[in-house]
Amino acid sequence: MKIKYMIILKSFLKMNMINLESPSNMSKWWNFGALLSLFMIIQISSGFFLSMFYINNINYTFNSIININRNINNGWLIRSIHMNGASFIFIYMYIHMSRSLYFNSFFLKQTWISGMMIFITMMMTAFMGYILPWGQMSFWGATVITNLLSTIPYLGNMITNWLWGGFSINNATLLRFYSFHFILPFMIMSLIMIHIMFLHYSKSNNPLNLNYYDMISLFPYFLIKDMNFFMMSMFIFIMNCLLKPYFFTDPENFIPSNPLNTPIHIQPEWYFLFAYTILRTIPNKLGGVIALSMSIISLLTLPMINFIKMNSSKFNPLMKINFWMFSMNFLMLSWMGTQPIEIPFININQFLTFMYFMFFILKFTY
Repeated sequence: MKIKYMIILKSFLKMNMINLESPSNMSKWWNFGALLSLFMIIQISSGFFLSMFYINNINYTFNSIININRNINNGWLIRSIHMNGASFIFIYMYIHMSRSLYFNSFFLKQTWISGMMIFITMMMTAFMGYILPWGQMSFWGATVITNLLSTIPYLGNMITNWLWGGFSINNATLLRFYSFHFILPFMIMSLIMIHIMFLHYSKSNNPLNLNYYDMISLFPYFLIKDMNFFMMSMFIFIMNCLLKPYFFTDPENFIPSNPLNTPIHIQPEWYFLFAYTILRTIPNKLGGVIALSMSIISLLTLPMINFIKMNSSKFNPLMKINFWMFSMNFLMLSWMGTQPIEIPFININQFLTFMYFMFFILKFTY
């Protein structure tokens, strides 16, 4: 029986890592999917070690984080890897999605939709992980974001109280978020397997987005290129963890949570700032939640655009301009999420939100 499983595993690896046929002209922008798998393994491994020393009780959580940093052997490094690993995953994920938008890879419908499911699940997991240190920004971020569920007609307040485990953020909330944060990565790994299965079934596209008659095996050509990219990315990641471990961290999270003291400016982690800006652009709670939801759902509608004249932005100047305007708009939205709600930022937010949704409308026009 053991030999049988070894044969099956060997056959699977040979089919997916050695003999897999790939378009010969794939560029470096096709490396980020494999890189995301590597960082996902790093996240699960580092998170597992952190869970051994983390205390999920609101009276001891913040002190347990300090204990991990100060007293646990290499605890500061494991936490730095896990903390910055989330940021690097989202950086690479946004680049991976941008490549798909630029080269119209969303025409591979099953692959795109399964990838979007990974993205949404990853956002949920990262948000719950942001709450676990129970610092000042963690507490108030959880309060503000979970309170958005109250906008659901009729059931909103009941769902919010159920999620909180009471009438406000408390120990039951922390316990539930910790449980979800622990179990969701395994769901993500399952979705990644489905994503890879669909990708290998439909085959990857290429920069020209033409029919791929010229195919070569993944090993050794692309596998060696991936390994070079892995080493370069790991060097940058390790330098960040060692030299600037708190570069992506909010300073407010170094303060223990205090329900009686509200931070001057409440904001989520940097990788959610674009959606957070869209949320607060609308001066209405329900309207903001709808706009926030549409900012993600709009990406799911892209495979329905089946009448584009050109398969890729490579030879279409208008699509190139639209894409790069969208990319700059995304960065501007992320920056505006760090600014207070006052003039002129309110007007700029509204303009940037309008331009964000215009990208998807313009996708239908050429």
